[in-house]
Amino acid sequence: MACPFRRRHPPTVTASDRDRGGASVCLLAVGLVFVMVGMFGAAVGAARTARQQAAVAADLGALAGAGRAPADAEAACSVAAEITGRNGGRLLDCRLDGLDVVITAEVSVALLPGLTRVATAAARAGPLRS
Repeated sequence: MACPFRRRHPPTVTASDRDRGGASVCLLAVGLVFVMVGMFGAAVGAARTARQQAAVAADLGALAGAGRAPADAEAACSVAAEITGRNGGRLLDCRLDGLDVVITAEVSVALLPGLTRVATAAARAGPLRS
């Protein structure tokens, strides 16, 4: 009868046993790199889109304000603020330079969760000069 308290020898570890799971770690690292590059690309795209949206809001707000510029500055700026807001922006500055309306608009964008930035654009509109 064999002794139950007999000391057993540890199993022999081969080179292939030591490499077990190495490919999973490499695959996880490569996947993480792809996710990070994708998030960076999405953030850059969101920033460019916000910049374009701010420019459109400023352009349309300036054009709307220019239609009311002959009346007075307050009427021109209130229309410019309304149109800028309807286009997703916020009017920061509005002034009349003769019959030209000069405005600055901003658009907030969340690039990544917890990371919000502001895109700003300026526009000028008025009558055609020859």
